[in-house]
Amino acid sequence: MASDRLACRECHAVAEPDQDTCPICGSTSLTEDWAGYVIVAHPDESEIAVEMEVTQPGKYALKVR
Repeated sequence: MASDRLACRECHAVAEPDQDTCPICGSTSLTEDWAGYVIVAHPDESEIAVEMEVTQPGKYALKVR
């Protein structure tokens, strides 16, 4: 995955490198240390979204360190 992107430590949403806050939850706890990538289009119909506790469509990191 493009290591220049950041992932939120709170909700795992993926943010662009020029963002200071998470696009989903607004947290400022972003990191470059993440792995895996999933795009959730319909969280109410997605088993992975339920497992990750994702309620909004978006791009998410599977593992955030």
